[in-house]
Amino acid sequence: MLTGIPEHTSDVPLPPHRGGMVLYLDIDGVLHPDSVYRKPGRGGPYLLDAPGHSLFEHAELLERMLLPYPDLRIVLSTAWVQMYRGSIAKVARRLTPDLRARVVGATFNKRMNADTFQRESRGMQFWSDVLRRQPEAWVALDDDYLDWPAHCVEHLVRTHPVLGISTPVVLAELRAKLAYMHGVSP
Repeated sequence: MLTGIPEHTSDVPLPPHRGGMVLYLDIDGVLHPDSVYRKPGRGGPYLLDAPGHSLFEHAELLERMLLPYPDLRIVLSTAWVQMYRGSIAKVARRLTPDLRARVVGATFNKRMNADTFQRESRGMQFWSDVLRRQPEAWVALDDDYLDWPAHCVEHLVRTHPVLGISTPVVLAELRAKLAYMHGVSP
């Protein structure tokens, strides 16, 4: 058994897709503004107070950024997985076909205790999955930067909560970290 894994994951089987290069992908504040809500009876998620923006508006941009790295896999690290009761397929269905094909799992597993998982910082959620999945290299796209373990911060590409990955600074950092992971010049 691996050490350092939070207690709520101890009875969860190891992910079937382990190793390799991994992009941990949050959705809100990354692929669209973070102001996503869901109202019972209203249907799926919707943006509030984000005029001019739409859900998954930056999915194609992310797809283009990942094109040079066909072996890079995506692990979803988003509350959307919990919202859809652990269904990775339901969340991935919202992505472009190329991004969807890269999805191999999520940081949340429906066999985990959801309340305990939600109480952890986002950084610890990532780290728990890294310990279980054991990627060769990884990078995380997220607008949540609070309470990350110090040894994980260098893997984070912090996105803008409204503009997501679309800002030049974020795109440049993502491009550099992807290139570094793959041993190529940016």
